[in-house]
Amino acid sequence: MKQSIVHIALVVQDYDEAIAFYTQKLNFDLIEDIYQPEQDKRWVTIAPPNSTGTTILLARASKPEQESFIGNQAGGRVFLFLSTDNFWRDYNEMTSKGIEFVRAPKEAEYGIVAVFKDLYGNLWDLLELKPDHPMAQRLK
Repeated sequence: MKQSIVHIALVVQDYDEAIAFYTQKLNFDLIEDIYQPEQDKRWVTIAPPNSTGTTILLARASKPEQESFIGNQAGGRVFLFLSTDNFWRDYNEMTSKGIEFVRAPKEAEYGIVAVFKDLYGNLWDLLELKPDHPMAQRLK
C-alpha cells in the first residue's frame, strides 16, 4: 500500500495577499489557482520550490468561526516545517525580505532550526536536517 498526504489547508484572509507572500517572500511556486463558481471560491495550491510532496491549499476563511483561526491554526505552536538543503542561504534571504524570525537559529541534535512567522502569524520552523536524520532520508 502507498499513501501520501496531498494537501494541507491553511486558512487565509485573502487569496491574493497570501499568494504574494508565499511566492515573493518564501519563493514558493503557485501550483494551481482555479476559480470554482459553484462555491464562489478559488482552489489555490502552493509548494516550496522543487518539492515533490505535499502542497498547501490556501483556503480563504468563509465563515466567522473560520476567521478566528487565521494565524492561529495550531494554538500558538509551530504549525508547519519548511525543510531546506541550505539553512543559512534561506535564512539570510528570508530575513532580507522582511520575514520575522521569533526564535533565533540554533543547532539541535536533528539539525539547524529557527522559527518564523508567516503573514498572518502562524509559526513555522525553517530547518536543515542532519543527513543521518530519518526524515532527511525520506526527503531525498
